[in-house]
Amino acid sequence: MYHVPFEVPEIGYEEALGIVRGALRFGICPMLETVEDMLAELGDPDLAFECVQVAGTNGKTSTSRYTAAILSGEGLRTALYTSPELVSYTERMEVDGAPVSEEAFAHGVSAAHVAGERVNARRRAAGERPYDITEFDTLTVAAMVAFAEAGVDVAVLECGMGGRWDATSAAKSVRTVAVTGIGLDHMRVLGDTLEEIAGEKAAIIRSGRRCVLGAGTATPDSVEDVFLARAREQGVVPVLLRPEHACDAAGEMHPGTPRAHAGLPGASYVITRRPHRIGGPLELDVTTPRATYAELAALKPAYQAANIACAVALAEEHLGRTLDPEALFTSVVRCPTPGRFQLLRPEPPVLIDACHNPQSVETFLTAVDDVAPERDGRPTLLAAVLADKDVDGIVGLLAGAFPRVAVTQTSSPRALPAEELADLFRVAGAEVVGTYPSVGAAASALCGESYVACGSITLAGELAAHFA
Repeated sequence: MYHVPFEVPEIGYEEALGIVRGALRFGICPMLETVEDMLAELGDPDLAFECVQVAGTNGKTSTSRYTAAILSGEGLRTALYTSPELVSYTERMEVDGAPVSEEAFAHGVSAAHVAGERVNARRRAAGERPYDITEFDTLTVAAMVAFAEAGVDVAVLECGMGGRWDATSAAKSVRTVAVTGIGLDHMRVLGDTLEEIAGEKAAIIRSGRRCVLGAGTATPDSVEDVFLARAREQGVVPVLLRPEHACDAAGEMHPGTPRAHAGLPGASYVITRRPHRIGGPLELDVTTPRATYAELAALKPAYQAANIACAVALAEEHLGRTLDPEALFTSVVRCPTPGRFQLLRPEPPVLIDACHNPQSVETFLTAVDDVAPERDGRPTLLAAVLADKDVDGIVGLLAGAFPRVAVTQTSSPRALPAEELADLFRVAGAEVVGTYPSVGAAASALCGESYVACGSITLAGELAAHFA
C-alpha cells in the first residue's frame, strides 16, 4: 500500500480549499515538469495503479464517468478524476462511485502542497526559477495521492484542458486513452483552429498505449487526419468509433461524411429508442472489434449515446477483452451524469445542463428537440455565460430555441454581467422576461415556474447547490 514518504501536516477541509484557491489559475508557461517533479517527490503515487485518460472538447466528463462505472462493474476498484465540480471540490475525486471524504481530500492537498514546497526549495537552492504551481497541478497531484492511498486498481482521468500540457498527462501509468471530439474552446491556450486544438489533444496518443477516437473526431477530414497522423507516428492502432447513422451523432460531429478506413479497427453504435420526455429511456446497441452489446439503456438524452459507446470501447480496450454484458447493462443504466440534462425538481420541472460553448449547446438543443419539439411549448430559458467563452455563438443558438429568456450571472469572476447578456439576447431576437444579478435571485424569482438553465458549468453548479 502506498504511503506519503514524508510527514505532512493534517489540515482541515477549509484550509485545503484555501491552498487550492490560492494557487495560480493558469501557469505562466505550459509544462509537465511541475507535476512530474511533485509526483516524484511523493514517491510516484501514480505508479500504484493504472490510468485511463480522456480528452476532448465536449463529452469527456460523461465518457469518463461511464468508463469508470463500466470498469467498476468489471470488478476493479476504480477512481475517477473530473473537473470542474458542481457543488463541492470533493466531487473531482471519486473512488468506487463516491466522492472522497473531506479528510482524504485535505490530506491529498496537504501532501501536494508540501511536495511543491520541497521541489521549489530545491530549485531555489540550485539557482533555478521555482515552478508556478497552478490550482489544477495541486488538485491532480492530490488526486494521485488520494487514489494511491485508497488502493485503487485503475483511475480514469479527465483532461482539464487540451492534452499535451495537461497536468493529467504527467501520470506515468496511463495505459489507454480516448479523445471524444473537437470544438473551438479555450482558444487562447489551445489554438485558433480545430486542427490546432486537435493537435494539442492528440498528444495523449503515445507509443505503447491503446486508443479510441470518438465520433467527434471523424469530421472534418483535416481534424481526423491530425489524429491518424499522430497515431501512425507513435505506432498506435486506434479504434475508430463512428455512428451507424449520422442522425445519432447530431451535435457531436462537425459537417462532413466520415471516411472508411479499412485497415483500422472500428466500433459503432446505433440508437434504437430515443427519449421523448425528460427522464425517458435511451436505448442503443454498441458494436466493438470484439463484440456487440445490444439493448444498453440509460435514462439520459440521446446525445449521451456517443459517450456511452466511447466508454464501452475504451473500457474494452483497456481490459483487452470483452465485457460482461449483464454487468455492462447495470453499469450504464445506473451511471450518474451530474449537470448533464439533469432534472433538479420534477414539478414544476427545473432542468440544468452544463453546455458552455456553441458545440455543446448544439448538442444540448438536440436533446431539447427530442423531448419538446414545439418551441412555443418549452419552458423559460435561464442563461448565464462566462465572458471568455464564445458568447455570441452561445446566444445565437439559444435565443431562437426558447419562447422566453431570463438571464443572470454566476459568482465566477469570469461571469458576463447579466445586463450585457440580456442586451445580447435582445439583439438576437429573444424575449427577455427577467434579468437577475445572481443565481440565487433568479432561482427565487422563478421559484414557481418551470425553466431550463444552461450556458455555463458554474450556472449548473450554483443551481445544483441551491436545490441541494
